[in-house]
Amino acid sequence: MSEHVEWSEPEAVAAPAAAAPLTPADAADAARLVAFGLQPKLQPARDQEYGELLRRYREDSAFARLADAVAAGLGLVVMEVSPRAGMAVTAAEDSVFAVRMGDYARRTSADSVDRFLHGLAHLAVAAMAFPRPEDLADDGYIGRVSVNGVDAFVRQACRRLEERAEEQGENTDPASDAPGLEAAWRIWARRSSTGATKDARRLAGSTTGIVGKAVAFLTDSGFLQRTGDDNGGTYRTTARYQLQVRDMAGSAAMAELLELGIVPVTDGTATLLPAEDTDDLELVSDAGLPFHS
Repeated sequence: MSEHVEWSEPEAVAAPAAAAPLTPADAADAARLVAFGLQPKLQPARDQEYGELLRRYREDSAFARLADAVAAGLGLVVMEVSPRAGMAVTAAEDSVFAVRMGDYARRTSADSVDRFLHGLAHLAVAAMAFPRPEDLADDGYIGRVSVNGVDAFVRQACRRLEERAEEQGENTDPASDAPGLEAAWRIWARRSSTGATKDARRLAGSTTGIVGKAVAFLTDSGFLQRTGDDNGGTYRTTARYQLQVRDMAGSAAMAELLELGIVPVTDGTATLLPAEDTDDLELVSDAGLPFHS
């Protein structure tokens, strides 16, 4: 006699729980995180809500995608999201948040020629802050600059470029009534380094005044932190500025400036070493890091 065996349907394997759909409240949180990123001086370690949203971004991929989409919709590019940099964003060229070199120069001076000088000041600050590729690659590296150090560096670069122009037989004294045809270094070399008002304040149109405007703007933008008053004002770089300069390190203007032979130092001063002969080392005019041209 055969034994009767009862057959039963196999137990169904439980399906993984579906992720909860994102809600308007999640969208509001994502927008809030982007808003924190637009406040470059705000440090995540000092704001509990900011820190919590950063942690959620890093742990919740759906929320991260939502925050990225909010940023993209505002014309922002997310460079990094981390405890050290916060939500570091930069404006795309067509973003309403983009700061253009021309706009910046017009805010600092009515003289259109100064556009070259302000651009060169920002270029020099970036080159002095991170003079070597390994400095940009090292997340722990902190660059240091000073107002007088940047001006001294640019003037040394001017002398180096003038020597090359003379060696190559180029005209080093272009027409004064056509400043737009001059190279930026020629304009800088002709401008007073300091100048002063009757109460000993440096003139805004002097080269140290222009550098001072540049570093003040970078400080207000969360790229630099002021550390003292020596040498016209001393500053240290932030993680956000390192990310910004990484994004611009491939520019021709910065490469040309570094090829002149900068010696990296940590006290905000600078010197130049003789560089190997290279062709076409004239600085690019209107090179306005970290702005769109």
